[in-house]
Amino acid sequence: MLRRLRRRKIRDRVIESLLLLSGLFAVFITAAIVYILVSESIPFFRHIRLVEFFTDTMWTPMFDSPRFGILPLLAGTLVTTFVALCVAIPCGIIIAIYLSEFAPHRVREVVKPFLELLGAVPTVVYGYFALMMVTPFLRHFLPDLPGFNMLSPGLVIGIMIIPYIASVSEDAMRSVPNYMREGSYAMGATRFQTAVRVVVPGAISGIAAAFILGISRAVGETMVVAVAGGLQPNLTWNPMESAATITAFIVQVSLGDLPHDSIGYQSIFAAGLTLMVTTLIFNIAGFMLTRRFREVY
Repeated sequence: MLRRLRRRKIRDRVIESLLLLSGLFAVFITAAIVYILVSESIPFFRHIRLVEFFTDTMWTPMFDSPRFGILPLLAGTLVTTFVALCVAIPCGIIIAIYLSEFAPHRVREVVKPFLELLGAVPTVVYGYFALMMVTPFLRHFLPDLPGFNMLSPGLVIGIMIIPYIASVSEDAMRSVPNYMREGSYAMGATRFQTAVRVVVPGAISGIAAAFILGISRAVGETMVVAVAGGLQPNLTWNPMESAATITAFIVQVSLGDLPHDSIGYQSIFAAGLTLMVTTLIFNIAGFMLTRRFREVY
């Protein structure tokens, strides 16, 4: 018995140590990314003031007279993300409600794997799908739509992140205790009323996590916008115009057109740091929203 207890204690300690190392490794990777972005951005901000970086409306790092205003790239990122979320959030929530509350078991077991297959498609395929299929289709209804625009990649990014939102939200809804549903039925509520007024509020924490995951995925998307967006850093909030996002610019500069010690190349680290801060802001806002909903419900 003593030997078994000792072996069990040793095994538990080994498992705890492995779990601790895994957590510390994740923290280390995050800290290393932050360190690289900050340390590489410092030489850039020695030449470009923060006020100029956040207020200038031109982004031309590869011109003879370069200007470094992040607003055009930030606007393109936010516009494509907004268009994507307008597609992904309602579609993802509707799919999640159907799979969790209405779909038979056989249908759920067939639909959910096919839905998650959308997440396995390479993003460059989505990019050319947006350029060759979605944009020509939209031009039937919007004749003035240019060949490169933010509307088409935004819609495709929305389709691309539907599996993330739908899958996480459906798992959160299925984790809601059945006694809450039964209590709602006992009060005379219909199946739809129970799903909307009981299950969704009960799963709001997981749904908010799905939203945060979808936003982070949309903000960080690269190839779809790089292929179908036009790579033109224009300061515009109109999704029917061409623009560039922060990630698309990073890809463009990383191809080797600029020397590594130039300020133009260093600008990709400043842009990456801005993107990380933007994602952090979205995550904090999602956390605060989740906590407020928890207090309400």
